Amino acid sequence: MRALTHPAIEDVTLTQVLYALSDPVRLGVVRQLDRGGEATCSALDGGRPKSSMSHHFRVLREAGLVRTKTDGAAHMNELRRPELDRRFPGLLTAVLAAIT
Repeated sequence: MRALTHPAIEDVTLTQVLYALSDPVRLGVVRQLDRGGEATCSALDGGRPKSSMSHHFRVLREAGLVRTKTDGAAHMNELRRPELDRRFPGLLTAVLAAIT
């Protein structure tokens, strides 16, 4: 299994974060992680195909929104909320509050 890479928070740009959050599926994943904490990919997939969700998780990782670690056969995802709040104060709070 290949190693998953995550950008340093200093390298994360606002453009990357906003692009990742612009998709309803990815925004839903971020919302679930914010509410419920760490979760497996399968707990967050909403019944969508694994190939589609792999793409969404890659976009979220590359944008610096989530950290994914391998736990046996499962991938565990967590929102990088503390780091993102330091990098972009108030951004996630505003975005997640705007969801209806």
